[in-house]
Amino acid sequence: MTPLVLLPGMMCDARLFGPQFAAFSGSRAMQCAPIGGAATMTELAAQVLADAPPRFALAGLSMGGIVAMEIAAQAPERLAGLALLDTNPLAERPEVQARRAPQMDKARAGALHAVMRDEMKPNYLTEGPNRTAILDLCMEMAMALGPEQFVNQSLALRDRPDRQETLRSVTCPTLILCGWDDALCPVERHALMHDLVADSRLVVIERAGHLPTLEQPEKTNAALADWLETTDE
Repeated sequence: MTPLVLLPGMMCDARLFGPQFAAFSGSRAMQCAPIGGAATMTELAAQVLADAPPRFALAGLSMGGIVAMEIAAQAPERLAGLALLDTNPLAERPEVQARRAPQMDKARAGALHAVMRDEMKPNYLTEGPNRTAILDLCMEMAMALGPEQFVNQSLALRDRPDRQETLRSVTCPTLILCGWDDALCPVERHALMHDLVADSRLVVIERAGHLPTLEQPEKTNAALADWLETTDE
């Protein structure tokens, strides 16, 4: 079985993929790679590659998907498969870049909790019975990672390159997946990625927002299972 490397979203850790570890760790090697130890996408991708198996399937959600695209640019020969979940292949828009500095200043000043509560978490999820519990988990993950990681990730996201050309060159089995109600990375962004990657599969999960791994784990796992089968061939 092909090893699976998972890359979490901004200010998230392996708990973002709890249902996926439960579903797949019994049948294949899995690891969740941290992506907060540097302030550029180039360095973050290099760190993941340094600790990853020689060849592996790679799934990234949100910022993790952006790092995954950087890995696809740096070392395409090592990817047995690529799954891009609720993410964005484009460079950051100027109006989003402009919000980064005040957020980083607040985090450095000890107000990370307020930044996550007021500016980040409200955009994550659609309405559903588990919304409050998932938002609480998001806050726990963010506070555990801390302000230094928030700043590093903010800088890497702010300065990231456009990766549309990278996606045009991807040849490994590729899954593009998102929540129907994702307000941060909408469905049309994933349709674009689907068009860029030849022979990719697009899956849109109903009743899910930006974190379908937690909001709709069974549907997400079904799509991942189908994709993982193609990486084992």
